[in-house]
Amino acid sequence: MKERLARRLTFLSNDQREIVAYKWNQLTQPAKGVVQIAHGMAETASRYEHFAKALNENGWIVYANDHRGHGESADSKEQLGYLGETKGFERLVSDMDMLTTIIRNENPTLPIYLFGHSMGSFASQRYLMDYHNRIDGVILSGSNGEQGLLTLNAGQLLAQLEMSIRGKKAKSRLMNQLIFGRYNRLFKPKRTGFKWLSRDKHEVDKYVQNPYAGGIFPTSFYVYLINNLKYIENQKNFYKIPKNIPIFIISGSDDPVGDYGKGVKKLYQRYKQLLVKSVEMKIYHQARHELLNETNKDEVIVDIINWLNQQQLV
Repeated sequence: MKERLARRLTFLSNDQREIVAYKWNQLTQPAKGVVQIAHGMAETASRYEHFAKALNENGWIVYANDHRGHGESADSKEQLGYLGETKGFERLVSDMDMLTTIIRNENPTLPIYLFGHSMGSFASQRYLMDYHNRIDGVILSGSNGEQGLLTLNAGQLLAQLEMSIRGKKAKSRLMNQLIFGRYNRLFKPKRTGFKWLSRDKHEVDKYVQNPYAGGIFPTSFYVYLINNLKYIENQKNFYKIPKNIPIFIISGSDDPVGDYGKGVKKLYQRYKQLLVKSVEMKIYHQARHELLNETNKDEVIVDIINWLNQQQLV
């Protein structure tokens, strides 16, 4: 069995759920700062160990929690995707802030940068709105800036209807097919249903074989997710975003989550129009959704580390 390089830790959420987190701290040089990872939907923080190792080698301590309803924070594998009875996504973001508090307590003099991927990027967008001056910068990976109110309202209505009929914990094959079936449509051959994640077949196979990855999520998850997307696209909440925080947006040009680059550019423009002091964006040609598991992942990781190091010089 492969030795896990991380230290496992747990904490209680505000609604008394046990949240499992990990810390990678095998540094060979003085620490420059901390990277806190918010992973994506239907995966687990342990999938980021290769990224954490690279960050460690360059002087960055790494923390990541399994979001509620994910990985080891889920009540059971049968309960994967279940975020709780109420305020599921709001509480998920609150859990992230509780981990930030742990990081601050353990590393009081070090800057903290939040890396959010996919669902974690949408949680990170909300984090910027609801938890001011808690972190020193944000990297958004596999994100989007505009789903469209009409699309979100239709999805919300459908998800709420299914939840009211079938219950909060019922697996939603309907929403799963509407979202992920669409994502995989342009990628052939349709060997696994997850080709939209990466051009690297080995990494896609590893995802499929991971017992905590993929799977059908419950009806309530989609209600909470869409509620969060509407929250972060509400212009009234834009002005909560601090103007002095550096933001780095990265995406693949063939990532359906970012509408093949179009939605990512809208996100970039949103922050620029809000006069956020430092916003950078890089779109990787032909790369798909999981940049850290792509065929050019080494290039992506070097770019992230260079961006982090540049923040130390500002």
